[in-house]
Parts: sequence; C-alpha cells; structure tokens
Amino acid sequence: MTSAARSTSRSASRRRRPPAVVRPVAVDLDELGRLLVPGTRAPVPGARVAEQLARQLRVPARATDIYVYVHGWQTSPAAAQRAAAGLLGRAVELQRVARAAYPGLARGYRPWCVVVRWPSSSLPSLGGYRRIRDRAHAMSEPGLGQASQVIGHLLGYLDADRGNPAEPAVMANRSGQYLHLVGHSFGGRFLCEAVQYAADRPAGAPVLGWSHPADPARPFTADSAVVFQMAAPRDVFEERFERLFAAPGRSGAPLRGPLVLTHSRWDRATGFWHLRAEGRPGIGHSGTGAAPVHQFSTLLRPTGSPYPQHVLDHPIVNIDASGVYRGGPATRLAPAGAHSDFQHPESAHLLLSLASHSR
Repeated sequence: MTSAARSTSRSASRRRRPPAVVRPVAVDLDELGRLLVPGTRAPVPGARVAEQLARQLRVPARATDIYVYVHGWQTSPAAAQRAAAGLLGRAVELQRVARAAYPGLARGYRPWCVVVRWPSSSLPSLGGYRRIRDRAHAMSEPGLGQASQVIGHLLGYLDADRGNPAEPAVMANRSGQYLHLVGHSFGGRFLCEAVQYAADRPAGAPVLGWSHPADPARPFTADSAVVFQMAAPRDVFEERFERLFAAPGRSGAPLRGPLVLTHSRWDRATGFWHLRAEGRPGIGHSGTGAAPVHQFSTLLRPTGSPYPQHVLDHPIVNIDASGVYRGGPATRLAPAGAHSDFQHPESAHLLLSLASHSR
C-alpha cells in the first residue's frame, strides 16, 4: 500500500469512527425527594443515604470531569438518561475534533455523569404544570421533601471521592477531576436548593472559584454550574437563592463563580405556562430579573466562536439562546415550545468552554 493510500485509509477510518458514547449512572428520587433503593420504590432511610450513595456510585479514576445532571418537566427516566448522554457525547465529539479551541482540556476530557431522576411527568396543561411546579418546590423545600438533602449528600460524596483540592487552590484537586452541575427546567431549582443546603452545613459547601480567592474553610469546589431553560421566577435569586452568592458582609457563600443560565423566547413552558401559573414569565423565557449580584448577558455562541474567560467569569451569566433553541414549526406550537430544545453543538461548546476555563 502506498503512503497516499495509507493516508486515505486513515482518513476514512477517522470518518467512520462511531459517535462518542457516555453512559450516565442514575440516582432515583420519589415524589418526596427521597433516595430510592435501585430497582425498587423503597426509599433509603435518611441515615443511610451517604452509605447508599457510596455503594451505588464509583467514580472511575480515568474520569477528568464529573457531571451531576438534574432534568426538568415532562422527562421520563429513559429520556433523562438520553439527554445527559447526548449532551456529553456531543461535548466529547466536539473536543476531539476541535482540541485547540479548548486549551484547558489539552490533557484530556473524559466525562463521567450522574443523572438525578425524579417523577416530573404530567398532562401538558396549566394544571399539569402547576402540579409539577408544586412537586418540585415541595421535594426540595427543607422540612418538606428531601431532594436538596439527597443531592447535597451526592455533591459531598463526589467531592470526597475525588480527593481534596490542591494547587491551584480552587479549581483543581489531587486526582485532576473537576465537578460540574447541569440542570434543565425545574432541575435547576433542585440544584440551587441542594447547593444552599450544603452551604448551611458545617462543612462541605460547594464553592465556585474563578477570579475569586478560595475559602480555606470551605474546600468543596463545583467548577461550573449551568441551567438550561430554568423553570423559576425571574427574581428567584433575590427572593429565594440570594445566599448562593458572595456579597459584602456575607460569609460562606457557596457560589464564588459563574452560574450560567440560558433563555429563549421560543420556550413556551417558562413563557406561556409560567406566566399563567405564576403571573410572570420564567428565567428560561426571559432571563433573570433582579438579583443580589452582578449579571452579564451575552448570546449563545456557535462552535467556531470561543468564549473568552472574561465573558463567563461573572456571578450570573445570562445567555440568550433564542437563535438556536427554536425548535421546528410544530415544536413552537406545542405546549412546551422549545423548552427542551437544548441538544445542540452550541450547548456542548458552552459546557466545554466552562470546563476548559475551570482549569
């Protein structure tokens, strides 16, 4: 075989390479937010949650990035698995063909994912939306449900399992693994509740640290947080989640870096339905409103347009994805509109950019 033929053969082999496959591990919650014994409807006793998570989850040493994904409204367990696998599979593929675009990932990008699944299906109606909204609130409200406690334990377990942070003080650890939070719709509310719950505990609170110095009393580091199309009122961070952020006179705030939130005017779930259910549109439709910290707004970028770190390094980053999260004509007329239309290369590009800047 000539050298030209060998080169052609290698190129053909690269073209035939199958798409990247990421197989998430599942953690299931019931209607009260209680952790379930795998394969059953039996809740794990509260005192045994940490033990069950340790038995159920094994973070592989080869993983570079650990993701916790929480889904939203109208998502079956199988669909939640597909959504997380699809997002991260696109990210792996994109990083493989455009390595130079993500210099922080030069030593490799091998994601491992935990999907938190909860009963979120209802009739596609105003009543159905309100029912799942109320369930999401009750599941994560301290004193009512256990979702925030269970996810808080999950974050603490993953942090302990990946090792204590080392230099650089905030963004890395001894095993070189990074932790990222990803939510969709009501899943973003779960994650915010969980982070606040963890922050209220004596130790083990999550910290996002980019330009901000590390807090040695709180070594936990969640290296990025993204919520696609969050189903929550626009002012929720001032009204409910103000303790997520560092502020003058506030110590021990768990988020010390970017919380990235996408929105699209084609999202009917957080536009039409949220407006009727709560009297105002949601973040997934209109972005955040009043907040206790600085916000920065930008557009969702195509894969060929990098995100400089200064674009993402803000307490809250609002990303207008209306140009991409549009759905087709039928989707736009559907009850939820483009609420779940975030499975795009541009979303993978955003996740990769955050992972790269985390290094």
